[in-house]
Amino acid sequence: MSVNMTEVSTHFSQHKLLGEEAFRHGSPDKVLLISGGPASHLANWSMLASPPKKRAVIRQPSRSQMPAAEQHSPLSGTVLLTEEKCDLRAEVEEWKHGSWYHSVTLVASNIGDLLNKLQPITSPEPFVKPACNGMASGPFWSGAMAYDMMQWTQPLLLQKPPREGTILSVMWLIEGGVYHDRHNDKISVFGAESPWSAEAEKALTAVPSEIIGEPSVQRVETTTHDDETHMENIERVRQGIVAGQVYQVNVGKHWQGPIGHPFDVFKHLTQSNPAPYSVYLEAADVGFALASSSPESLLDCDEKHIRSSPIKGTCLQGSTAEEAAVLRKAMIEDEKERAEHRMLADLMRNDLSSVCEVGSVDIARFDVEVYSNVQHLVSHITGTFKTDHNGKTAFQSIFPGGSITGCPRTMVCAVIDELEQHPRSFWTGSAGWVDVHTGSSSWNILIRTLEAHRTASGWNGSIGAGGGITIASDAAKEVSEAVWKGAALRIASGWMEADKSPVPRGELEIHPLDHEKQKTATGTLSSVQTLQQCIENNSACGVLFIDNLDSFSLNVADAIAQSGHDVTVLAGRNKKAELLSDPTSLFDLLDRLQPTHIVLGPGPGTPDDAPLTMALAHHAIAGQLTVPVLGVCLGHQALALADGMEVLPSPRGPVHGVPVRIEHDGTGLFATSTSPEAFTRYNSLIVNEHDGQSFIINAREEGTELVMAMRHPLHPIHGVQFHPESIGSPEGRAIIQEFLLNPSDG
Repeated sequence: MSVNMTEVSTHFSQHKLLGEEAFRHGSPDKVLLISGGPASHLANWSMLASPPKKRAVIRQPSRSQMPAAEQHSPLSGTVLLTEEKCDLRAEVEEWKHGSWYHSVTLVASNIGDLLNKLQPITSPEPFVKPACNGMASGPFWSGAMAYDMMQWTQPLLLQKPPREGTILSVMWLIEGGVYHDRHNDKISVFGAESPWSAEAEKALTAVPSEIIGEPSVQRVETTTHDDETHMENIERVRQGIVAGQVYQVNVGKHWQGPIGHPFDVFKHLTQSNPAPYSVYLEAADVGFALASSSPESLLDCDEKHIRSSPIKGTCLQGSTAEEAAVLRKAMIEDEKERAEHRMLADLMRNDLSSVCEVGSVDIARFDVEVYSNVQHLVSHITGTFKTDHNGKTAFQSIFPGGSITGCPRTMVCAVIDELEQHPRSFWTGSAGWVDVHTGSSSWNILIRTLEAHRTASGWNGSIGAGGGITIASDAAKEVSEAVWKGAALRIASGWMEADKSPVPRGELEIHPLDHEKQKTATGTLSSVQTLQQCIENNSACGVLFIDNLDSFSLNVADAIAQSGHDVTVLAGRNKKAELLSDPTSLFDLLDRLQPTHIVLGPGPGTPDDAPLTMALAHHAIAGQLTVPVLGVCLGHQALALADGMEVLPSPRGPVHGVPVRIEHDGTGLFATSTSPEAFTRYNSLIVNEHDGQSFIINAREEGTELVMAMRHPLHPIHGVQFHPESIGSPEGRAIIQEFLLNPSDG
């Protein structure tokens, strides 16, 4: 790019428009959002804020308010869920008389609620000097949220929470600044008419350019995990996958050490590792800064539409264009990389379905994005908001991003806490901006990020890197991949010499690919609601779906609603669900709801971990339920267990995110399907046939005896081991449609 926004920042500091000498205009804090690399659908504009005069700071509550979780092992199947959380408090501060002063404390129930609470202190008036197309039209908030803010998005307490008082979020009210339109390469002032804007326009008439040199290597780093410990953690994840507790977990490590000024690191990154979601934030008085060259978007949205662009799948850049092409082709064709990416795409479809209209969530494009050191597989998943949702509720639903946690997300967040034994802080959190009146917003995922804190002896930095671990992961390769991902930051921080880095350099490129899609549903679209909404609105239940803490549950619910049936989602893995497993309570609820069908959803662990699902399975087998029942994955295993069959580790090992060919006899739910047909598996455990069982096996994996589906000869009860809702199950909706329309056939 011809305009270098970091040099604009330096130039403005020299003109007393930013930094310590800009006290006449506001605070010395800095906020830069930079879209690096070539202009594209990812890189549209960059922004440098004028000196902020208002900010909101969130800190870790005291242990009396937010206690640490009791010691337990999620990888061994014990996850302690909690719905009771302390209030989320943000201290709003105003810049007055050369210092930050406390203004008001905002008290909220969660992040989405907090963003709403910022509305009264944010002017709704549009900018006199309009911002770039795609930016907010009036004052907006920009900043970052640490990964540990998941304490208010997931039903968990952390065993290793941050220290009391640790900064979890800083957000600044942006009332003006300068922007760079990447597509016409023009830089302009936006915001209100003010002395700052007038002086900024004068200063923009002559912005010098500067060649940014390589940082000197004169500092020593340390790590939170040596390679051996990192590999042990990877092996522990693989054991957890075999046991069925998780499907994929992102685990990482941190490099730490002294650095120069973090803004100098960021200046180097914008040249050596340009990325479309780069951010620099600095709260000068508390000695805190973030320098991020992130390539990944958590969400981009306007008032009606949302896009999430998860990254999963990585290979090296290559020393030449030819080598890069060879590495790229190998990644695209690698089953492990594609399965890992498919899993993430299914997870993000699920998350967007929680805030989007039924049938609107889709994969708009699938690319290989090439950066200076590495190449990534990236899906761009889009949706249209429900009338009562927007970017604020979307952030609450999606955070933290699935690409840097794993699947199923709630379970893996607990596993990350167990394994890493160290708060992630801002690494894998998010930075960006939000218009709190409309919900329009854009947030990255804080990978390729330096977190810096000033001490008496100077600045110290921390850099995190890791990767998604699946059953096919090779521990040594995963450790090497973390080194690739951290290399650009470590070089910029002065901890590694550029010529000693094992990672080749290249330029940002985008290579579009064909992507998997399910057949589009036709007919009337219905709705998805929670049990609470069903009861409060006195609405019809429709299909009762039991959500067993899976990251694909809402994909199943959405597919059902696309077939013209309303869906009511009942959480199946909490204390209320355990109480409902009592027959009296359960049948009282069923009598009240009068569901047309019941679906026992997928989830981690074994069927015994989901007592409500097991209770419904037993009642179904006994003929005590008067409606058709479908079990998916864990639900299928629960039905088999209730019928006297065994649920055991799959003899061929776990399979997650891989489409397999399934042979069937054309009965039951397969009446309209061809054989064999491809469906995606997400399972480590499998049903083992048993003498005297009631169920008839009507589908197996091609060439094996592995049970993939079954039907009951007397009652309209069906089980499928595969996931019909996955993007890797192109004919999956036909299975769901058959259950809804003809559950007794076959």
